[in-house]
Amino acid sequence: MKYTRTNLSDADTRREAIVEAALVAFADAGFQATPVTAVAAGAGISQAYVFKLYPTKEELFVAAVERCFTRIEAVLEASAQTVVNGTPDEILYAMGDGYAALIADRKMLMIQVHAQSASDVPAIREVLRSGLKRIVSYVKQRTGASDEAVQRFIAFGQLCHLITTADIYDLGEDWARLLARNIRHAPAL
Repeated sequence: MKYTRTNLSDADTRREAIVEAALVAFADAGFQATPVTAVAAGAGISQAYVFKLYPTKEELFVAAVERCFTRIEAVLEASAQTVVNGTPDEILYAMGDGYAALIADRKMLMIQVHAQSASDVPAIREVLRSGLKRIVSYVKQRTGASDEAVQRFIAFGQLCHLITTADIYDLGEDWARLLARNIRHAPAL
């Protein structure tokens, strides 16, 4: 039997494994505290090979943040497709459900939080801005919602981040109930 080559080269396959491992490692400890050795170990390859494909830790983190925004857009689209002939608000509501389920996986939430906290690094600030621009533009175009509705959608997403990272959803105190009121929340994975 003749060997059939796949479309992905070995480097492409490893690049995928590295970015997936980077999502996990950086979500756990953030940009500054994560050693590249942790990413390499998670990907099952040498640190030298990681640096061959991603010459700096900054480039590796940027790739992880880009992957996060790619996943966000995919989840928003899959959620929007569940609404047939819906209003902009109905599509936004479905997207909100999808996003709540996505950030229940804390690595998708925490990579965004860590990107925000490291936004003093120009390349990280740029990938964060680019990702936000991508999501806001996509939501606006896909839903046809008003600017105010899109702003509210993004703002509620950020509030969901706060509620989830501070673990206040089920706290039961008045101030926590006030913040979490009308916020849909998926259980943590």
